[in-house]
Amino acid sequence: MERQAFRLSGFLVLVVQLAVAAAAVVIVGGRPYNAGVAAPTITVATLLVVLIATGYMVISPNEARVIQFFGRYTGSIRTAGFHWTWPLTVKRRVSLRVRNFETARLKVSDADGNPVEIAAVVVWQVFDSAKASFAVDDYASFVAVQAEAAVRHLATSYPYEAHDSGRPSLRHATVISEALTEELRERVGLAGVDVLESRITDLAYAPEIAQAMLARQQASAIVAARFTIVEGAVGMVQNALERLREQQVVELDEERKAQMVANLLVVLCGDRAVSPVVNTGSIYG
Repeated sequence: MERQAFRLSGFLVLVVQLAVAAAAVVIVGGRPYNAGVAAPTITVATLLVVLIATGYMVISPNEARVIQFFGRYTGSIRTAGFHWTWPLTVKRRVSLRVRNFETARLKVSDADGNPVEIAAVVVWQVFDSAKASFAVDDYASFVAVQAEAAVRHLATSYPYEAHDSGRPSLRHATVISEALTEELRERVGLAGVDVLESRITDLAYAPEIAQAMLARQQASAIVAARFTIVEGAVGMVQNALERLREQQVVELDEERKAQMVANLLVVLCGDRAVSPVVNTGSIYG
């Protein structure tokens, strides 16, 4: 887990460092030259100045430094600015900026076994610099691999289309985005990464079945349209018969009612224009 590392203001330590160097110069230069005193003093002062210099670091906004002292994790520093920490430490830079990753266009089988092509974009950010540095070798590559694995698993868990089954499909953008985000958070959390958002950017049937699925969609649309037309036509015929009976326009027996119903349904449900035939009787007496 990430914890705060020891730090001091870099400017304050720089003043101390310059004071040590100046004191060494004053000590050596303020007495008659004595090689036995000057050499050790200069050596100690130089060593101290060099050691102090190894502790400086500059941290940019949305950036962290992971501090290691001879392999041991001592803490992280997130505050932007000029800082100083223990000398002889390794300071590994970890970016805390928001990043995005777009998967390649993957070809997988959906829950119904149909091959589909799918791609997604993932927005993520490091929240624990210690885990990002030590839990995995390369957290950016880890996120990329896990994102593709999550997209593949998601595609196999849902059908491309629901087909009125009531269950969510890959075309339900909100449901799929939430499911993908939750799965990714579980996968990359151990690397100190949080997934802020994920969305499907590309979704289509594979080319080898795209034409067949298009014909299926067109057939389903035609059936649905015909069903609506028939329902409307039946209502119109029923309304016509009731009004004829209520207004006593004409008395129809069962045979003529059946013929009238058949004619009206043909007119209302047909997809072509109807040419009416008017019976005017015979011209021959």
